[in-house]
Amino acid sequence: MKKFVPLLILLAFLGSCSNFDNGELVGVQGRKAYIEPDPFGMLFIPMGSFVMGPSDQDLSFAQNAQSKTVSIDAFWMDETEITNNEYRQFVYWVKDSLVRQNLADQDLEDYFISDKEGNAVKVLKNGEEKNLINWDQPLDYSGKVEEVATAIDEVELYYTGDAKFFNRKQLAVEKLKYIYYWIDLQQAAKRTNRYDSKTQAYQGNVTNLDGTTAKVEGRQSFVFKDEVLVYPDTLCWIADFTFSYNEPYANMYFYHPSYDNYPVVGVNWKQASAFSIWRTQYLNMALARDGQPFVQDYRLPVEAEWEYAARGNLALSMYPWGGPYIRNQLGCFVANFKPLRGNYIDDGALITERVGSFTPNEYGLYDMAGNVAEWTANAYDESAYVFSHNMNPDYKYNAKPEDPAVMKRKTVRGGSWKDVAHFLQVSVRDYEYQDSAKSYVGFRCVRSYLGTN
Repeated sequence: MKKFVPLLILLAFLGSCSNFDNGELVGVQGRKAYIEPDPFGMLFIPMGSFVMGPSDQDLSFAQNAQSKTVSIDAFWMDETEITNNEYRQFVYWVKDSLVRQNLADQDLEDYFISDKEGNAVKVLKNGEEKNLINWDQPLDYSGKVEEVATAIDEVELYYTGDAKFFNRKQLAVEKLKYIYYWIDLQQAAKRTNRYDSKTQAYQGNVTNLDGTTAKVEGRQSFVFKDEVLVYPDTLCWIADFTFSYNEPYANMYFYHPSYDNYPVVGVNWKQASAFSIWRTQYLNMALARDGQPFVQDYRLPVEAEWEYAARGNLALSMYPWGGPYIRNQLGCFVANFKPLRGNYIDDGALITERVGSFTPNEYGLYDMAGNVAEWTANAYDESAYVFSHNMNPDYKYNAKPEDPAVMKRKTVRGGSWKDVAHFLQVSVRDYEYQDSAKSYVGFRCVRSYLGTN
């Protein structure tokens, strides 16, 4: 019997080997089962259907929404609006990248990634070969490290000369540009832009961001480069209100730690979209280091997702908290808005309030009504509910520079600290222009769920 033992061991080994080819269709072997981890600071919104549209009479006679049953896929959503401190992480990352790239390009070993032979790993940035940044190397802004101080001066990160006022460093915010790439899947999906198997070539034309057209050469034709100034427009506090003393907010609201947990404002639609792309890139870099697969992209919510989440699985509710009233049983207001006839402080806040200060809705989401209105991913069209699909309804338009202002409208939802109660309703639609930054508009991100259950 002993002579059969080696043969049994050999058969067991061959049966357990993932590369053993038995001629059967078994799929790609060696792939691990995957369960999506809960993203930090986000809540799961299950798939479902609901009646999207007015839950009360249209007081403003806007006639921009009709009742419509729609179905929504599952997704993750930020528990609160993006705060000043969270957005500041984005600003600091852009600031650090300028200094780090300068140090890496000087061939300073600590500041770039090397291959096995000790040579700098090259990447293509803006058509130029650059050394790959080593983000693990600490960056000292104290001025004690000579090469870092020199790099800061070379990228002109701070104002100098007459602009260096109040005896302290002033950040040159116009230097903080985030350059990113994105894929226009809507154009790529057009039938005329698909690969033609008969001619074995692409036949269509792609519209560039500047409005020009070009022949489709391949999938790379739908990859667009864009750049955006990332620092919020702190002057919006003054520009939004005539004859109103709001200079203290312009000076301190985004900068001071007292406002760290307040919702970021002064961020236009393009900045909010760029933040979402950076957030995806930031997470994917960490996942790649750990050998983990990527997840779905962070993005702004489409209108239907926002309204579905705001309702909190409460059918036909006017507000995120369900009932038709804006006070609780104790007579206190349940959101940060403009109550009565301009008595702003009667809800406990004059302007914005710390995120999460009021009771969340049934999904656990805070401030889906009031505090700040929120950007969505959708372009604003009064008849969007008529022509959009009833499964994950969506309407987007990438406005060109020469387009009229009406084409640059983006939908905002939820109402803000300066709005009356009507705009707090979950079904009320409004808009702002994509290049405008307001003291009463912020945003939160969503991320599609990996799966359908």
